[in-house]
Amino acid sequence: MDKPIDPTQPALPDAAGSSPGLRLSVVIPVFNEAGTIHELVGRVVAARVPAGLVKEIVCVNDASTDGTAARLDALPAMFPEVPIRVIHLPVNRGKGAAVRAGFAAATGDVVLIQDADLEYDPDDYPTLLEPIVEDRADVVYGSRFIGSEPHRVHYFWHSVANRMLTLMSNMMTNLNLTDMEVGYKVFRASVLKRIPPLKCDRFGFEPEVTAKVARLRPRVRVYEVGVSYHGRSYEEGKKITWIDGIKAVLTILRFRIFK
Repeated sequence: MDKPIDPTQPALPDAAGSSPGLRLSVVIPVFNEAGTIHELVGRVVAARVPAGLVKEIVCVNDASTDGTAARLDALPAMFPEVPIRVIHLPVNRGKGAAVRAGFAAATGDVVLIQDADLEYDPDDYPTLLEPIVEDRADVVYGSRFIGSEPHRVHYFWHSVANRMLTLMSNMMTNLNLTDMEVGYKVFRASVLKRIPPLKCDRFGFEPEVTAKVARLRPRVRVYEVGVSYHGRSYEEGKKITWIDGIKAVLTILRFRIFK
C-alpha cells in the first residue's frame, strides 16, 4: 500500500526552488491533431515553470489517422532541449485510455494533463503549478469559469452542460469545483499512485478521476485556479459531443453508487 501523503513533509521544492531537478511530466493525449501538435508542443517547451522543476513531455497517439503519428515522431529532433517520449496506441480508444498510458509512462514528481489542440494555453503553467510547488495543494484543477483570463465566447449550451455536470459531480463528491470537465488537471505523482485503477476510456475520465480523488483517505488538498480558454468550433476540430455529456452523467452516478 502506498504511504499516505504527509502534508507536513513537502516532497516538492518551495517557491525559491530549494530542491532543483524535480520533474514535471506533461502528458498530452493526441488524436488527429496534425495541424496543431507541433505548435502546441513548442508552446509547452517554451512555457515557464516554477524554479526547481524541469519538464518531460509524454505524447500519446490514440491511433490517429491524419498524419499525426509522423509529426509526433519528429518532435524529439525538433525540441532536443526537453525529453519527449512518444507512445503510439494501436487502436483508438479515447482520451481516458490515452491519459492512462501517459500516466504509466510519466516519471515526474508532478503530472499535468495538456490537451493537444490549442484550447488551453501553456502560459498558465505557473498558475497551475504554484499551489503544489508551495505545498498548499496535492491536486490542482484549472477553471474556465473563474478569474480574469481571456475566454473565447462560444457555445452557450456547452457552458450550461459543463456547469450542470460540475454541480452533479460536486453533489456526489462533496467537492466545490466550478469546472470538473476542465482539461487542465495537475497531480502529485504520489496522489496518482493512490488512486484506484482508472477505467473510463473516453471523456468519462474527467468525472471518474474527480470521484476517485475525492474518496482518497487521508484526504488530499484540491485547489482550483482560473485559466484562459480558446475553445474550438466543431468545424475547427472540436470532438466532444452531447453523447459524451450523457455518458458523463452515467459515469458520475456509476462512481457514486459503485465505489
